[in-house]
Amino acid sequence: MKRSYALTLAALLACAPLSHAVPAAVPAAVPTAVPTATPGASVPVATPDAARVQAVQAMLEAMQSEKMMRSVAGASRYVNEEQRASVFAKLDKVTPQEIYKRLALPVARVIGTEAANELTAFYASDYGKRLLQQTYNSRASMFPPEPPVPNAAEKKMLKKPALVQARKELAAADATIRHEAFALLQAIIKK
Repeated sequence: MKRSYALTLAALLACAPLSHAVPAAVPAAVPTAVPTATPGASVPVATPDAARVQAVQAMLEAMQSEKMMRSVAGASRYVNEEQRASVFAKLDKVTPQEIYKRLALPVARVIGTEAANELTAFYASDYGKRLLQQTYNSRASMFPPEPPVPNAAEKKMLKKPALVQARKELAAADATIRHEAFALLQAIIKK
């Protein structure tokens, strides 16, 4: 349960203010993960292969990343309400499939194929859907709500080593994913 709190808190802290230009202090999209000795852990890849990108794209779809884009846009600062409405109108014109496709390559640099496949299955499960529902429909606060209570089968699934490792990999890549979502939002705004 504490991991979901940490993930939620990290996601809230990762949201950056929105302006018309990307600040000079924002680094280029460079993978920041370091190689680990953990078996199955992903190492940043300069150019991921097509299978890895496809697996990450399926993961982003299962995670409903279009809603993450809306949360990034919603957490950003605006000069006035008209600018906010303009950003959301532009974001609404982009199809979810285009968001998955455009985020897949940069995210595939920090998420491995095995982790992406595990996370796709996890977020397609009933528990994963309930977790996403709560994540995208709860208000940001200092103390996020309790995660959904898993039943016995879901508890067993959550302890599966491959899923535990995949969730750790996702947590480690969260800041990079948020950065890429912000960069994509900037590109959508400039259209």
